[in-house]
Amino acid sequence: MTGTSCKEGDVALQTRQFDSASKHDKISSACREGNVDALVSFAGSEGGLLDDHLRATAWPLLLGCTIDDGRSLDKVEWRSLPQHQDEEQVQKDVDRAFVYYPVNETEHALAHRKTALLDLIVHVLRVNPMLHYFQGFHDIAQVLLLVLGKDAAFPAVSRLSLLRIRDYMLISLGPAEKHLQLIPAILQCADAQLANHLGSTPPYFALSAVLTLYAHDIQEYADIARLYDFILAHEPVMTIYLFAALVTSRREELLEIPAEDHDMLLFTLSKLPQPLDLQALIDSCLQIYRSCPPERLPGRAWSDISSDSVLKTSAEKLRTQSLEEARRSFARQSQQLTRQQLATKLRSKPMVKDCGVTDVCEEDVKTLI
Repeated sequence: MTGTSCKEGDVALQTRQFDSASKHDKISSACREGNVDALVSFAGSEGGLLDDHLRATAWPLLLGCTIDDGRSLDKVEWRSLPQHQDEEQVQKDVDRAFVYYPVNETEHALAHRKTALLDLIVHVLRVNPMLHYFQGFHDIAQVLLLVLGKDAAFPAVSRLSLLRIRDYMLISLGPAEKHLQLIPAILQCADAQLANHLGSTPPYFALSAVLTLYAHDIQEYADIARLYDFILAHEPVMTIYLFAALVTSRREELLEIPAEDHDMLLFTLSKLPQPLDLQALIDSCLQIYRSCPPERLPGRAWSDISSDSVLKTSAEKLRTQSLEEARRSFARQSQQLTRQQLATKLRSKPMVKDCGVTDVCEEDVKTLI
């Protein structure tokens, strides 16, 4: 009986090894051929893109990086550009980077990585001075740096910043708050009972995870690299659906907490479950997305998102958009945000002709016209 069990175990192990080797070859072939559709399919399957060697080729393809991208960006001698206003905060964040991974690094190796990370982020910001750095951006950048290396990471982080997370790099986090409001709407569509139980609990519990593409909250390198396979392969809105899938995965736990105990609900929702079953999470996310696509969500959550938001750009279009197109979208979003802030200011304060910093001036009104 024991002998048979061992043989069955050996066969199962050999089968898994064969399947993995076969998948590795198929991913390698897709990378060579530039077959993005195949890479998207592999990114959502068990194990994702398997290892960093494959990711180093696949991720730039998923992000739409091109040789021309790299060449045009490399023409800029970034160290001679004016200092970005957020560099002091970048330095502080980089000083506390690489906390969980890589493991067993010497102090010298860790210092070298931090220097590379600082250069990477400052390079991106100086070339794109309109971007506003947010705390946690370094968590995203360090994942791409570890997988891609310094040279390839720059065009990748540039495209990710302008084409996938630019809504979070505007002058305020107002657009990010609108992103979070999609979570209750998704839950209402996917699981009305759970959504009603959570009731008025504001979705700010998801801010850290969504803002940093989960890099701040996931401590295992293998997990975050595998999750990025999926995130980079799909539309930016999928990061919101991922969190909705996380919430539904904890359905029983959340329903046991009294609906009126907002503090406990908020505390529970702000912590990712451990351990994470990433494949189950990805499968659930895709199922919810198919059942409750953004345009069919209840209420105004989706219509309140700017038409220039990254959430309203398909993954296919993101891969072909130029950085200049993204910068124009950023400029339009910035203008919209300024107008919204001024409108709010007008509603809250009386207008005066000669005004101070906190007053509403005639010039403010002209800006809105």
